[in-house]
Amino acid sequence: MNRQHIATLALAAMAAASCATGTPEWMTCAGIARAMESANDHWQSTHPDSGNAFWDNAVYHTGNIEACLVRPDTAWLGYSTRWAERNRWMGATCPDTALWQYRPYGEAPEFVLFGDWQVCFQTYLDLALMQPDSIRTARAFEVMQHEIATPRTDYWWWADALYMVMPVMTKMYLHTGNELYISKMCQYMAHTDSVMYDADACLYYRDAKYVYPQHATASGAKDFWARGDGWVMAALAKVLADIPDDGPHRPQLLERFRAMASAVAACQQPQGHWTRSMLDPDHAPGFETSGTALFTFALFRGINRGWLPRDRYLPVAVRGWDYLCHTALQPDGRVGYVQPIGERAIPGQTVDAQSTANFGVGAFLLAAAEAYRYAASEDQPQSSENQN
Repeated sequence: MNRQHIATLALAAMAAASCATGTPEWMTCAGIARAMESANDHWQSTHPDSGNAFWDNAVYHTGNIEACLVRPDTAWLGYSTRWAERNRWMGATCPDTALWQYRPYGEAPEFVLFGDWQVCFQTYLDLALMQPDSIRTARAFEVMQHEIATPRTDYWWWADALYMVMPVMTKMYLHTGNELYISKMCQYMAHTDSVMYDADACLYYRDAKYVYPQHATASGAKDFWARGDGWVMAALAKVLADIPDDGPHRPQLLERFRAMASAVAACQQPQGHWTRSMLDPDHAPGFETSGTALFTFALFRGINRGWLPRDRYLPVAVRGWDYLCHTALQPDGRVGYVQPIGERAIPGQTVDAQSTANFGVGAFLLAAAEAYRYAASEDQPQSSENQN
């Protein structure tokens, strides 16, 4: 009997046991693994060339690595390793630090300090933890050590940047032990907060252009873009898992995570998704997967780690996964209803079952991996950080 057949039988046994206790099959390890494999195998088989190291490709790989951590697969891991090698373990490639930029939006090689060229370092640093090699970390070390040595704090001038770079900072801390990465991360986040955080709503505007009342939805409401807030909440979920339990910055990050969780849970739609404009569903109605997947990932991680009370948030997370595996995931493995690249909720924009994207698949894999962890360990002890 080969290893694959044994694994199949084991999954079937797990599914049968879970179903016997009343857990729906799609919330068992077997059901979640099947959804994860369907989405990831479809993406990799239809995209043999995983592209450059810019943010949209790189976000996919953050999800692929998370999937590999819960469902080890040499083909999946090889896909990310080949992508990193093809991009020479670099983001933006300019060698001259005097030319490095981070404003305004830029895809040129000089935009080394721009967060959309840094998210790739998350995967490089993860791969280096799996197989230590200085080649894998050299560019990340060069860029991030340069950045934290500067006096600037305004690197993250749009909400997406928090997902792109905050986990890079904590992964650099894990590699180096240098706590300056954590303190600098919090300084940069404080700048972002001063520009686009709404303390009343406990949510982030996408950037300064969208702050209320200078910008509002068609009905005059505050316009919080789901994917933008998804990036922030997922970033917090990632960095809280990496920083020390007794670190001086942990309480403020945990407080922000919990505040966002409460705000996010309050505006979930009955079908399990979040609309593109979170507080005004009629502004851009309909299903949307990328923001929903990021929120689902963050909520399951908060439950799994004891940061969020299970009785309050588990129904929200489960509804999110229900939407993802039954509405977003198509029979052929395509992850649909992903809003295209943009920066806001756009009234009238078509987002349907055929709408997919690399970053949307990555977000789906993040949610699937964390849902799998929940299913695999329902009796996980709650930490002292849990709120009842």
